[in-house]
Amino acid sequence: MATSEAGANGPDRDEVFDLLSNHRRRYTLHYCKQAEEPVTTSDLAETVAAWELDKEVNELSSDERKRVYTSLQQTHLPTLADAGMITYEDHEVELTDDARKLEVYMDIVPEGEIPWGIYYLGLSAVGFAVLGGVWADILPSDGVSAIGWAGIVVGLFAVSAAAHTYTSRRHRLGDRERPP
Repeated sequence: MATSEAGANGPDRDEVFDLLSNHRRRYTLHYCKQAEEPVTTSDLAETVAAWELDKEVNELSSDERKRVYTSLQQTHLPTLADAGMITYEDHEVELTDDARKLEVYMDIVPEGEIPWGIYYLGLSAVGFAVLGGVWADILPSDGVSAIGWAGIVVGLFAVSAAAHTYTSRRHRLGDRERPP
């Protein structure tokens, strides 16, 4: 099965979210991104089955491997190929350049964590509160000037941005051994 190209500019946002809505397709993209070269369908199926069942590859039964292999071959690989995310020929799977552009959609917010957009909105509110407190002479100016307070707020944003960068890389598909 060869790849049929999606639109000239790749899939639109709704198509991308539909592609990423299935864990087997996400796992496929994750595994292929890690490999950085073509992978065999059987290796892909074994790894996806192991991740799904939280087992080691050598602990999988023949039925567990076959169930995932069949699902990938009949449904998920053709879907990804039709969207232009992979090439799939001669039982080898490889990411396309369009799949590598999916980074913006593949950030994952783990359960129980605050999305970064909301965090930065709250941090901005704190910054404005500090600015208002300095302007209204509510915040103590003994030992900390207006520039000092501004430096504290900018420092909070810098530390937050560093933490955001670190955690975003940790939660991105293809950047760790097991998918998030």
